[in-house]
Amino acid sequence: MLPDLSVLWVIALVLLLTVILQQLFFKPLLRVMHAREDAVQSARSLAERSAAEARRASEEFDAKTTAARAAFYRELDDMRHQGQEERASMLSAARDQADRELEQARVTLAADTAQARAQLEQDARQLGEQLADRLAGRTH
Repeated sequence: MLPDLSVLWVIALVLLLTVILQQLFFKPLLRVMHAREDAVQSARSLAERSAAEARRASEEFDAKTTAARAAFYRELDDMRHQGQEERASMLSAARDQADRELEQARVTLAADTAQARAQLEQDARQLGEQLADRLAGRTH
């Protein structure tokens, strides 16, 4: 038994159609699919690089911000210390001036007190003499 020739024709046509479809449809389709796969892979790697750069930039920004805050707080602390030192200096100067004025007032008060005592003693002596003269009957 000899196979039917139409079967051979069908096999030949199927093989021919396979070759034609392979050349005209599947190869270009696979080429496009590979190109898209390469483009997707390239886009992914670019996105990963961009994300890494963004992370680095964010970390750098955070580091610079932290450093700037630290510098600001140091300057603020220095200014606070300087203000406290100036305040202490002003208080010390005010105390010194108050002590000098108090001492001057004490000296003045002591001098005034001594002068008043001397005046009172002199007045008391004169009054005593006048009183003694009146009691003794002498008139001046």
